[in-house]
Parts: sequence; C-alpha cells; structure tokens
Amino acid sequence: MTDIEPRTSGTTDGDTATGAWAVLLPAERFEAERLVHHDVLELTGLPRASRPQPGDRVAVLVDEPLRLVALGRVASADAGAREDPDDPLSDPAVGALVVTYTRRVLDEPVPVDGPVLDGPVVALDAARWRSLADRLGPPPTRSTWLVSLDLPIEATSRAEAVRIFWSYVQELGPRELPAFVSPYGDELAMQAFVLGVEANQDPEEDD
Repeated sequence: MTDIEPRTSGTTDGDTATGAWAVLLPAERFEAERLVHHDVLELTGLPRASRPQPGDRVAVLVDEPLRLVALGRVASADAGAREDPDDPLSDPAVGALVVTYTRRVLDEPVPVDGPVLDGPVVALDAARWRSLADRLGPPPTRSTWLVSLDLPIEATSRAEAVRIFWSYVQELGPRELPAFVSPYGDELAMQAFVLGVEANQDPEEDD
C-alpha cells in the first residue's frame, strides 16, 4: 500500500523568527501542481531583488480570484527540486526558489481577502502570515483510496505489453489518461479523473 504522510501536524507554524512570504503561482503552473504530487515547489525566473531565505515560511497563492493553495518553507536550491513539474526526472534548475510543502489545498483553494499581490514574491508580516495559515483549519482526516489505470495494449508478449504500457503513461500522462479512484472497500464508488478533476467516461450519459 502506498501512503504519503502529511508534512505538518497542525495548521500554523508557530516559529515567528523567520521571514514570511507570499508566492503567486501562474495559472498554468497551478494546474501542473494539481496533476502530479510533488514534495517541493520549484519556481524559476523570479526577480532577485527580494528573495526568501532557507527556512522562511511561504504562503502559495493563485490569482483571479486570489486564493490560498498551499503553505511551505523555503529550502536550499539543491534540496531535491526538479525543473519540470511534469517530469520528476528532469534536472534541478540553477537559482530556483524551492519551497518544501507543509500543507496543500490544491483541490479546494481557500479564498483570500485583500489586494492582489503586486509581484510574484511579496514579503508578509507575521500577522498576515498567521491570518492566511489559520484559514486552512486543522488537517483533514486521511483515507485509503484505490487508484488504477487500465489500457488495452496490443503486444506479442506480456513483457512487451508492460513496456508499451509505461511508454503510453510517460507520453500521455495525467493530462490525457483517465485514472480511476475509489474508496478502499467500496469499488462501486469508482470515479474517473482526467486533468485532476472528475471526468465522465460513460458516452451514453453524455447523450
């Protein structure tokens, strides 16, 4: 059984000695983060005038409307970051801002009051950081899910079929292939997901 443990035991980070920042994700990067699980968020091409330091706290937001999607801490640029969010085998980028996630709400972003950020990286005071972090509430209860991906493969042997299967998975990925997920022990509740959201796979229901 595969299980990814949450990296935080509470809602807010009580350490107020470090700096705090807000990072604004471009829309396309937000969608990429929703498709594949990553332990870190790596951002490149940011201005160097204001740069968070390792250990600083980060609130990750998206715009239009402004919403909070994650919390994290700044890590060193060589802390296992990868340049391409869709390719876990890509090389780390030089000079990237690397944020280790501590809490994610990518599927249910939390609305944020206040003005739109005036840049991709903005410093926050301690009170603003806490007000953002407190919006998330306590971490939700974790459940066990069964996730599967079934593809009809034409091949001359089982081994070849497996190789072709993984080629399709790498080539098409979560943007095109439907994954099927159900609560453990309740397979009749299975639902297909494409592009990180529920997708109806029954053509008769579309008529």
